[in-house]
Amino acid sequence: MKTVIILGDGMSDHPVKALDGKTPLMVAKKPHIDRIAREGRTGLFASIPKGLPNGSAVANLSVLGYDPAVCFSGRGTLEAASMGVDLAADDVAMRCNLLCIAEDGTIKNHSAGHISTEESHQLIADLDGELGGSAGDRPVKFHPGVSFRHLLVMTGGWASAAFDCAPPHDHVGEHESKLMPKATDPSGESAVERLHELYHAARILLSNHPVNQARIARGQDPANAMWVWSPGKRPTMQTFQELYGKSGAVISAVDLVQGLGVYAGMEKIIVPGATGLHDTNYEGKAQAALEAIERHDMVYVHVEATDEAGHERNLELKIKCIEYLDDRITRPILEGLEARGIEATVSVLPDHPTPVETGAHASDPVPVAIWTPGVEADGVDRYDEEAVKGGSLGLLEGDRFFRMALGV
Repeated sequence: MKTVIILGDGMSDHPVKALDGKTPLMVAKKPHIDRIAREGRTGLFASIPKGLPNGSAVANLSVLGYDPAVCFSGRGTLEAASMGVDLAADDVAMRCNLLCIAEDGTIKNHSAGHISTEESHQLIADLDGELGGSAGDRPVKFHPGVSFRHLLVMTGGWASAAFDCAPPHDHVGEHESKLMPKATDPSGESAVERLHELYHAARILLSNHPVNQARIARGQDPANAMWVWSPGKRPTMQTFQELYGKSGAVISAVDLVQGLGVYAGMEKIIVPGATGLHDTNYEGKAQAALEAIERHDMVYVHVEATDEAGHERNLELKIKCIEYLDDRITRPILEGLEARGIEATVSVLPDHPTPVETGAHASDPVPVAIWTPGVEADGVDRYDEEAVKGGSLGLLEGDRFFRMALGV
């Protein structure tokens, strides 16, 4: 039996006042996702173990059956793997956003208005040229990624990862001065001092940069600040093949999930036109999944759009992205499997909630539905946060969801 996992990042939510206490999943038209629940088994999954950060890195590790308490060592390390950045054992890697700070010093948005990759590469190149390099005995390196998502690496073994950073998407509207990196023990003080230097120098460089001057002239938000978060050192992980004796593939537009797949030894599939936003190439991802399941035991299809809509606090867009996930990903995958005569367990879930009323990640257990041909359904007739509480799976923890999805 093959396995397809369809993940809508941040898709679950809390009751929304504008929806009379319902959630986006409750009101969205999603007949194909509901079919998976109706013909399968449902329940909740605790994807964020207690005491760990409530973000996508931890949650996606959990979804794929890994113990994040053992494997998680910072989101930046996973993104480095996807970007082809070979980290030395003593490097410290961290995610580096380009974002927009308002005139009053608060974070206006975490994405610089979803700046284009072409524009951001110019900014990252100049940041690296002006601020990277040796800088005495504390060298750093900026690596360009996609849109607002980039990477900063402290190289040469001088830095500890013993410092805390604030994920910018969880602190929109808050003042930057209250969110600066802080050492968690004395070994992290040198790294924090260096980061503060970089922040202030980057504000000057970016504010005067021609790319941002052109964005302002067009009425767009400037990328007038760099912001790092989730630092760590290279993780040690067993591969999917070593753990389960099976092969896998990952389909995603974001470096975090692609990097997780790289460390897990999965095939990383890049779909042209996959953006990580609501305008992503849904049909291309579905087609890539059908092609990949012909040669692999498991395919992991990750869609970021619902998470970004949650961060933007855009209720209408989040509902629309759920409906896109249903009609443009789930439907063609179900139809394609049937047309090809491929027997597969198909599961659908988010990694974590991203409530539209807060715009920040939450750590509540997420709804899951697992449909395996020939396995009796549990009587739940739809997929949402409340309906699945009546399902036969109960509350899944650890690697239980993944093992059930995989059939091992």
